[in-house]
Amino acid sequence: MIAPGVRPLQVKFILPALTEATDPYWRPIKYSLFPPLGLATLAAYLASEDHAIIVDEHVETLTLEDNPDLVVIQVYITNARRAYMIADHYRSHGAFVCLGGLHVTSLPDEAAVHADAIFLGPGEQTFPQFLDDFRAGKPARVYTSASGRTLERVPPIRRDLIRRNFYLVPNSIVVTRGCPQHCDFCYKDAFFQGGRSFYTQRVEDALAEIERLPGRHLYFLDDHLLGDRRFAEALFEGMKGMRRLFQGAATVDSILRGDLIERAAEAGLRSIFVGFETLTPENLRRSNKRQNLGRDYKAVADRLHSLGIMINGSFVFGMDDDGEDVFRRTVDWAIDHGITTATFHIQTPYPGTQLFARMVREGRIVTRDWSLYDTRHVVYRPSKLKPETLKEGYDWAYREFYRWSSIARASLHHGTLKHQAKHFFYAAGWKKFEPLWDLMIRARQLTRVTPLLEGVLSRTTRERNDYQPADDHAIFPILSSDTVAARCVSNNESAQHGDRTDALAHH
Repeated sequence: MIAPGVRPLQVKFILPALTEATDPYWRPIKYSLFPPLGLATLAAYLASEDHAIIVDEHVETLTLEDNPDLVVIQVYITNARRAYMIADHYRSHGAFVCLGGLHVTSLPDEAAVHADAIFLGPGEQTFPQFLDDFRAGKPARVYTSASGRTLERVPPIRRDLIRRNFYLVPNSIVVTRGCPQHCDFCYKDAFFQGGRSFYTQRVEDALAEIERLPGRHLYFLDDHLLGDRRFAEALFEGMKGMRRLFQGAATVDSILRGDLIERAAEAGLRSIFVGFETLTPENLRRSNKRQNLGRDYKAVADRLHSLGIMINGSFVFGMDDDGEDVFRRTVDWAIDHGITTATFHIQTPYPGTQLFARMVREGRIVTRDWSLYDTRHVVYRPSKLKPETLKEGYDWAYREFYRWSSIARASLHHGTLKHQAKHFFYAAGWKKFEPLWDLMIRARQLTRVTPLLEGVLSRTTRERNDYQPADDHAIFPILSSDTVAARCVSNNESAQHGDRTDALAHH
């Protein structure tokens, strides 16, 4: 509630478009997956008398003729140019403009030119203070999240501001912040600098948020759903009996360790994002992805398949030990081990990361046109590959993995007809039916697809019962290109390295 005599605010939250619809790589379904939860989280801190709207330019037209008091814009690297244009427009018309997100935290001086206030780091801690300052007429120029980060007393997300029928997965949810790992290519360390880099909600608050969501399907957008074992165990225990079907992300080591993945499957986990970034151990060492070193990645795939869990694998091309054979080796491994869907990336050194700093020291950055930092373009000098070879290999990998014959071949890896059918229709549906997806998006009927998605995600019978959970300290050596796995870059890709889902409040 605002103080007597204080005028309610007119607030506009904006997620600028990632790319223009004329781009040949524009895939409407990819950008119609999840609503902008970060902006909806910040909106929850407004007073009940305030009026707020959220505009996601990926799914709706942004109009610039209005006159809000306050404009809050989420900025990630590939929408920065568009975000700054919108910010400049509203400032010229008298609105107070705030910018935040991954890119702002990485390059605050660049963003500050286009804003009245900027937010560095997750916004749950700083946005309430800003609102108090703004109402008092004395807002600061910079708000920095530091020590004391917590998800205690975070108000319920303003899901009433989200247009559910615009998204395939309106039931997206985030119950943790950050990641306990420290990979050199990840934005996370810069974003969470100065305070805790991984923390969770209270289990009862997470379960209460889940209870508020209609239907059965959920998508956890957390960087690492299994990152805190005690939290995850309690969450999955509380979800048992809810009859939910959910998807999420985790690391290789957490899948192999103990029985947490079995608990997740029992609670309803049916599809998981796992980073299969590289088949080369030296690449893992260089990128500080040590949680993958010494792990048997084939065991990861086998264990997930035995539980009926489909795998979305992430793979990165262009690391310093990659030669011209990396594309064929990677695609063959993914198909031969029954990976359901694959997200391929050209290595991208994001500002604020250790990878970017190293590339700058070595003089290998070839452009600072942030619109090209989308994991589809080569923005640095590769070590062992020509830039054109890297780009061509990346394009080839997508074509080869999603050929009808490749989808069929990968589906045969599974031991039951039901799991084979699930694999085939899930992979084909994601890449082979673009015109149908486009039609559903234009008709605002994506929510009608939810029952079909739930059907594909329904549980399969275990294919194997002889898999023994790994000992907590067991070492699974990487023996050849038959072993791989990891997780991080595609959240960075955002559904582009965290960019698509990380808002001022991180997600």
